[in-house]
Amino acid sequence: MRTAGAICLAVACLAASSAARQESFPSADISGGRVRAKIYLPDPDHGYYRATRFDWSGAIASLEWNGHSFFGQWFQRHDPKINDAITGPVEEFSSVGYDEARPGDRFVRIGVGAIQKPEEPRYRQFSTYEIADTGKWTVNKRPDAVEFIHQLGDSNGYAYEYRKTVSIRGDSLTLDHRLRNTGRKTIATTVYDHDFFMIDNQPTSQDFLVRFTFEPKPVSPLNDLVEIRGREFVYLREFQPRQSFQTELTGFGTSARDYDFRVENRKVGVGVRQTGDRPLSKINVWAPRTTVCPEGFIDLRVDPGRETTWRITYRFYRLPGR
Repeated sequence: MRTAGAICLAVACLAASSAARQESFPSADISGGRVRAKIYLPDPDHGYYRATRFDWSGAIASLEWNGHSFFGQWFQRHDPKINDAITGPVEEFSSVGYDEARPGDRFVRIGVGAIQKPEEPRYRQFSTYEIADTGKWTVNKRPDAVEFIHQLGDSNGYAYEYRKTVSIRGDSLTLDHRLRNTGRKTIATTVYDHDFFMIDNQPTSQDFLVRFTFEPKPVSPLNDLVEIRGREFVYLREFQPRQSFQTELTGFGTSARDYDFRVENRKVGVGVRQTGDRPLSKINVWAPRTTVCPEGFIDLRVDPGRETTWRITYRFYRLPGR
């Protein structure tokens, strides 16, 4: 039987090992106002994330506001090539040019590069593909911000320059994006932020809720872990290991004002408000035991020689009376 001291020592060693692994990957520390964050930097050879599902830029290793933490490692095992072994908030773009590409041709994953298409019946979102061209990454650091520039040359007619700036000011974290089409074909894609909120590492439970500006309606039936009360998505009890819930929601309008939702934890008395400057095209809510994730999608269409921009802001706050 293991003693309490041995167990504590094992936990301490695991935490120290995790911290050491985190420090071994390229990263940048930024701060401003009451927020400070560590951000992983893209690197084809040594980066924290080298799979093909998510944009490589701007993954936040940790973020603290007024002594509370909001992001971290929500999964058990890290491997740079695992599709979702990444911390939030991170963006996933739908594939560009996949359907028209023949086996052996290339298609594009924005923020990743040009991907070699294998012989397969359909795209596999949760698989890691062979990257034919990682493009060129440039990183510009400031004390309160990091700018990422990703340039990808011609890949079956598609090419782009993607700029993403992660900045901190006051009580807020802001993600500014600019996508310029430098290729011959129109870029049409959908993108969402997978937030992976971990407020003070609290398990998903009745202490959490997600507030919307509209009355959400589930596309699929809810189970006994959650329910909707007006404009609130409520968790009914503490999730156990291997328990999770996911549904798509409708009920939002066509203006950007509905890209506005809050995740709050009543036990620790803090929350985060996420807003965007583009209309929602879709919204999902997903949660296992370790993280709560509303996922707001937007549509992008950029013709050759044109560009588009969008902004997402996270504001951290105390709940009333706390």
